[in-house]
Amino acid sequence: MDASAPEWAPEHEVGAELAARLVGERWPEFRGVPVEPLAAGWDNTVFVVGGAWVFRFPRRSIAVPLLEREIAVLPFLAPRLPPAIPVPRYVARDPSPDYPWPFWGARMIPGRELADAGLGEDRRVRAAGDAGRFLRALHDPALVPQVELPYDPFRRADPSSRGPRARTRLAELARQGLWESDPAVEALLDAAPDAPVPDGAVVCHGDLHPRHLMIGEGGAVAGVIDWGDLCLGDPAVDLSLAYGAFAGTARAALLEAYGRPVGAAQETAARVLALFVCSALAEYAASEGNGALLAEALAGIGRSAAP
Repeated sequence: MDASAPEWAPEHEVGAELAARLVGERWPEFRGVPVEPLAAGWDNTVFVVGGAWVFRFPRRSIAVPLLEREIAVLPFLAPRLPPAIPVPRYVARDPSPDYPWPFWGARMIPGRELADAGLGEDRRVRAAGDAGRFLRALHDPALVPQVELPYDPFRRADPSSRGPRARTRLAELARQGLWESDPAVEALLDAAPDAPVPDGAVVCHGDLHPRHLMIGEGGAVAGVIDWGDLCLGDPAVDLSLAYGAFAGTARAALLEAYGRPVGAAQETAARVLALFVCSALAEYAASEGNGALLAEALAGIGRSAAP
């Protein structure tokens, strides 16, 4: 791959025609049905097949073991969580001449990404409360999948790891004229190197941000998607959503619905991680021309450090 290419540049790009062929070759019931692009992220490209199913194809080799983790664990989690999550029903592990990696298909979860949902304050509060209830169920200590999960493999709950990386991304956003230095953000970054690392151990989504929260009617959370970073970790790994995606009354609603105390170390770790995630999303959105996501991510940078 070109060394100058962005981190999210694909190693294998799947288009609608190839997706239709790969799916139809394995499952005859999908031959001839419409196949439409739905979304592309850093690691996967997703298509709607037959109007009711989503098929997920890795774009980068790093995503392949993450996809295998989804296949192994999501069927266990689905009946234990309040919103819908994808459950792989169609799984292809055999490589083909056109595509070397596994992929899977699941029932489509209706809704729109948080950044695209255009929520007013009341509906954002509702979404936040639903997100808190989801996290309460996910972080239940009794929830133990019969599959070994890695422990926070990317050190997301370690402010000394995420803080410098957030600073680098913010500097790039400032260079592009997309962000101006904020004293509250700078203070959070200054505190990151010496912040303690919380060490709880619960099941974590691992990459919970506005693109992975699907919003339905009235602001309700219809589902949570993209579980490739599923892991064990401190709750701060997922509580970053509370600080990057919500503020004020909405954040209070999330934390009240979550119903478990959030210690000072967890809050700092969650805020620093939210700062990193939002800055990364902003850089990605600017590169891809996604205005709604860019606005959401830039707002999230400020929310991450706001009371």
